[in-house]
Amino acid sequence: MAWVILVVAGLFEVAWAIGLKYTAGFTRLWPTLGTVLAMIVSLWLLGIAMKSLPVGTAYAVWVGVGAVGTVVLGIVLLGEPANAARLFSVALIVAGIVGLRLATPA
Repeated sequence: MAWVILVVAGLFEVAWAIGLKYTAGFTRLWPTLGTVLAMIVSLWLLGIAMKSLPVGTAYAVWVGVGAVGTVVLGIVLLGEPANAARLFSVALIVAGIVGLRLATPA
């Protein structure tokens, strides 16, 4: 269950990372409130997952899920480039996440 919580925490990290773009430097109320809420939920879930997962693994997976999701949504929502080098780099991050999952007891 800790792994599911960790992935959900990573998804909330994606939400706040993308949300930052829409806050316009924290000058827009509703995007700012949504972003701050996503930050709080993300960190809270990360803390819960860390009760039973090693800190290094949990943090790396949380950041990795956030990075991959943010790159993908940047491409889809914000028109960022999807060149081969970027996609290969994202694939390496995914491989690292999978490797950490396989190397860490449940």
